[in-house]
Amino acid sequence: MPKPNAREIALMVLKEVDGEGAYSNIALNRLLEKHRPGKLDRAFATELVYGTLRNLNTLDWLLGHFLKQPMKKQTSWLRSILRLGAYQIVFMDRVPDSAAVNESANLAGRYAHAGAVNFVNGVLRNLARGYKNIAYPDYESDPVAHIALRYAHPPWLVQRWLRDYGPDDTIALCRADNAPAPNTIRTNTLKITREDLAERLAVEGVDSRVTTFAPEGLYIEGFMSLHGFKPFEEGLFQVQDESSMLVGHALSPVPGSFVLDATSAPGGKATHLAQLMGDRGTVMAADIHPHKLNLIEDNCRRLGINCVHSFLADARDFSGDLAGKADYVLVDAPCSGLGVLRRRPDSRWRRTPEQIPEILELQRRILNSASRCLKPGGVLVYSTCTLAEEENLAQVKHFIEDNTLFVMEDLTPYLPQTLGLEQIMASGYLQLLPHKHGTDGFFIARMRKKGLV
Repeated sequence: MPKPNAREIALMVLKEVDGEGAYSNIALNRLLEKHRPGKLDRAFATELVYGTLRNLNTLDWLLGHFLKQPMKKQTSWLRSILRLGAYQIVFMDRVPDSAAVNESANLAGRYAHAGAVNFVNGVLRNLARGYKNIAYPDYESDPVAHIALRYAHPPWLVQRWLRDYGPDDTIALCRADNAPAPNTIRTNTLKITREDLAERLAVEGVDSRVTTFAPEGLYIEGFMSLHGFKPFEEGLFQVQDESSMLVGHALSPVPGSFVLDATSAPGGKATHLAQLMGDRGTVMAADIHPHKLNLIEDNCRRLGINCVHSFLADARDFSGDLAGKADYVLVDAPCSGLGVLRRRPDSRWRRTPEQIPEILELQRRILNSASRCLKPGGVLVYSTCTLAEEENLAQVKHFIEDNTLFVMEDLTPYLPQTLGLEQIMASGYLQLLPHKHGTDGFFIARMRKKGLV
């Protein structure tokens, strides 16, 4: 059986996402590792999957103008084939319309029902001829619908951002979400300097440049897979976004400390904390899922880190054995993930505003439980990868109102001034935005428990 090409791999992923509820990053990585396409095909398949999923509502709306039956009435295979072809026609100038149509029709012949070839061929040809003449909702009379379709975001989220950020920043934020996220790694400074890692990567054919804010970060290009990549297997780096690296610096545990990472898997932040401590002290890395503890342990072994100890625990209810024991506590809370939509393009269509109250309650319970593990004078950092105010600053204020032993603490000694957020950081928190900082959208707050330091 011949190896599937890039379009076929992309179609398989889209079908799994649409028909089985799979997560695109997991399905894509699995199929890329299984079929091992070349560098160009790998990049093409990735762009097809993420581009199609980012623009799902716009593609379905445009296709709807050329369908007698709505998209939801089509089979999952047909929906995925039509979306894949439409994405190439509408958003990929370098792909000729004829190639997009013909290749999609070929896929229909292999994966859809009899008659699907002519159907797909006709719909996509009509789309190619007519999509530029379709009028989008008027911005002045309906800005939410206009932005939602022009920039491929759910209307409820556009409405929220218009309220919080205004029209210009909302559009800029949507644009940033629709751009591919950079590949960012954290140097394992226990083994190598950032400069030496950059040289080693160059030998392996990977280009790199230093991150804007994190002192151990590198942006990398020309990278195919972690599988069999020697610098990764030797533990010279960890894949981690720059915003996530700043969380570790916000906590800044000193060597010899006792640290609790309340929701740790897969261990990116726990291993960073260990680096900052020179692998001296104790980092207790908790997770509620037994299989995820293996991810933490595997990363520690690869990175050569010994001070991280993973353990099974429900962060909503830490045992009394940990009460008042930690010098530092990190709560990287489960959240709505609205700051990482560029990395998880399908999540914008999974998330709904009705889910947020349940998330808020979970965050409150974790914060309250983890905070009881802190010594007097200890430091608590709360972080999320969302932009939702109620999950971020409002959540922290709610916590402090209920836990009067805690106060916000100035972040400026721990984070770079180049962020341009000194006034906000002096108040003890910051909100990173993709369109302003080039990072994932991240919230970080630093609090101290009153008492002797």
